[in-house]
Amino acid sequence: MMISEKAKQHVESCRFCWMCHHICPIGNATGHERSTPRARALGISLVNRNAIELSEIIDNIYECAGCGACVHDCTTAWDPVMFTKEVRLQAALEDQLPAYINTLVDNCLTTGNAYGKTELCESLTAAIKAHAEPTDTLLYLGVDARTMACKQALKAIKVLEKAGVAFTVLLDEPASGAQLDFLIGAAEETKEQMQTVANVMNHYKTVVCYDPADAKTVKQTFGEYGIELTCKAVTYTAFLAELLRSGALKAENKGKTVVFQDPFQLSRDLGETEEAREVIAAFATLEEMHLNREETVWAGNILMAQYLPEVMKLVAERRIFNAKSLAKKAIVTASVSEYTSLKNVAQNEIEILSLDDLILD
Repeated sequence: MMISEKAKQHVESCRFCWMCHHICPIGNATGHERSTPRARALGISLVNRNAIELSEIIDNIYECAGCGACVHDCTTAWDPVMFTKEVRLQAALEDQLPAYINTLVDNCLTTGNAYGKTELCESLTAAIKAHAEPTDTLLYLGVDARTMACKQALKAIKVLEKAGVAFTVLLDEPASGAQLDFLIGAAEETKEQMQTVANVMNHYKTVVCYDPADAKTVKQTFGEYGIELTCKAVTYTAFLAELLRSGALKAENKGKTVVFQDPFQLSRDLGETEEAREVIAAFATLEEMHLNREETVWAGNILMAQYLPEVMKLVAERRIFNAKSLAKKAIVTASVSEYTSLKNVAQNEIEILSLDDLILD
């Protein structure tokens, strides 16, 4: 298996190290040692030594959420996410992807989203058409909101309307490449998808990324892959915070007490932790989860639920349990994917809210 020497060095360093053993959300949810970064490194090292075939561990390679908790917790700077992405790319190049991943990749290439959706809900289509005129600001909704959580996409549009923002939404919005990057890493198909959307975004002065996964891709991964942006890309949370500061978005604090579920893409990847808190504190009384900001614990996503639905349920249940153990009653999210994951848990003790739910009330 052809992976970089850097990746091999990280694999060899991680395979017998237990430093991040306690922090992996997948390992904690399943209780399986094989789900941890250490076990993943051990399996990859065995493939590198020709002791086993890649096919024997490829399912395990796709258990990694890429949340970076292991990387953040490592005091010696090893990076299991990096070598996991390299192995996924190599598996794609060697035609060794699992059938369920091939389906998701094919969907990304043919429909622009991993779910194979070709139509938007009628209400979202109408709302998008109402903002079809070109402006300086593009609201980039992302594939999860558009295809799997259209009610949340609608609320994002309503929030910007409430603030009196002149903005454009695209009916035929190109994919950011975030899903392909997760599934097969830095493949040419991934970079081509990123370049296509960058060409569209560069027609605007400001692009507001609603989904943190897209924000990370546009603001960080594009640069790593040599994709040039001439527009200003901002997160939805940062954009809302600025609207509050300017007075365009009016706030009324109704006294609801909530905790914030930090998306790892914002807190760990982009170093943004306070903007969402600024927004939440304007509309509610903000308290904290035990693990927050850069220490956040991932709460699941829509994409991995396509092939690990029970595991995603366990991941979300554990995060809800974290809130219950602190006697909290409401969790606010800034990630449409984590919002959907948490909402899919059947329970009635913890209210799950998006930022938009809190603002629109």
